[in-house]
This record gives sequence, structure tokens and C-alpha cells, in this order.
Amino acid sequence: MIQGISNFVSRARYTEDTLEKVAGQGVTQYVILGAGLDTFAFRKPEMMKHLEVFEVDHPATQEFKLHRLAELGWKHPAKLHFIPMDFTKESLVTALTSSLSYDSQAKSFFSWLGVVSYLTQENIFATLRSIAKVAPAGSIVVFNYADANTFIPEKLSPQMKKFLKLLRKIGEPIKMGGFDPSRLVEDLESLGFRPQENLSPVNIEERYFKGRTDGLHAYEHGHFACAVVE
Repeated sequence: MIQGISNFVSRARYTEDTLEKVAGQGVTQYVILGAGLDTFAFRKPEMMKHLEVFEVDHPATQEFKLHRLAELGWKHPAKLHFIPMDFTKESLVTALTSSLSYDSQAKSFFSWLGVVSYLTQENIFATLRSIAKVAPAGSIVVFNYADANTFIPEKLSPQMKKFLKLLRKIGEPIKMGGFDPSRLVEDLESLGFRPQENLSPVNIEERYFKGRTDGLHAYEHGHFACAVVE
């Protein structure tokens, strides 16, 4: 579970660090795919002055979140928009363009965290193609993924075996075999992107966990990727 926590925190940090770098370079929309209980719009009021934020997620998840926000009495920022979508059945292009607030001509930043491993290869590539289609050149996507070794039983660490067992128990089993990091550049280019970063666990450890003494380390099979729409 410690690796799970470090993965959640570091991928969010990487995404928001990257967003801050490009927010002043023409990016005016932030699209959070599989947003879950993300609180960016409530935590970053200074950035919300310059961004329209779109949370895209399963209708049931969004309904739960909206109910909790109402219970807590949190007011929705005017620039926060909720877009319900089932990634396994619906098109991201249709979901976004159906929103009167989304501007398909505006340079956008997409984050896609904690979702890839729960989708089939077909669904993953379809979503990436949709991003390239619905956003103009210069738009950016950041996502995390697990390398293919994650799913080879004899290469799993005891911690990883426990984590995968937990996912099956709660009804969220892994659905695909991960990406091959050595092929990611080729895959992204075929989908209309120019890869910018492909951080390995070693890179992530060096950037976010070096020198820590609390036991937190980079997730052993986790990678972070950043790519630009051509």
C-alpha cells in the first residue's frame, strides 16, 4: 500500500508541475480524464483564474462526488465543468464537444491518471486518438502507465501481488498488459503525438523521492509520460 500512496502522490505532483510550466504558454483549458475525487479546482484558486477546468468521469462517480461536495457545502468554481462519460462505451470527442464551455480551438492540457491500466489497448488508443482530434496542435497530455513486467507473475514483488489481489477483490482488476516503454515513442507518434518525456521508476525516484527517510519510494513498475499534439 505504501507504493500505492507514493504512486498517487508523485503522479499528481508530476502532472501539476507540468501544468504550471505550460499554463502561461497559451494553455487555457485543463481536462482531467477519470477525475474521481480530484480537488485541483478547489486547491488552486490562483491557477483557476487562467483556466477552464473540465472533469470527465463515469456518471456514477461524478454523481457520488457532486453529492459529497453538496454535503460539505463546497461551492463549485465558475470555471469548473463536469462531463459524464464511460470511457469503455463513449467517445471523448462527443463528450467534450457536447459541452458548450469546451473550446476545441483552445490549447488544452489533459491529465489521465490511474486509468490506463483498467482499460483495454483498444480503449486506450481510441482515447488518445480522440485527444489528438478534439484539441489543437500544441495541446498536451500527461498519463501514467505500468510497464509490461507488472503482469508477469514470476517478476512480481510480494507487495505487487498483494496490490493486484486487492484490485481484483474490490472489482477493479487490471485489464491490459501495460506498455512497453521502449515502444511508447513509436506508439504515441502513430497516434498523432510528439513525445516529450517518458519517466522510468529510476527517473521518478530521483526527481521526487531522493533523500526521503519515510520509506516512500517510486512505484517499481510505474512510468509517467508527457506528449504534445502534433
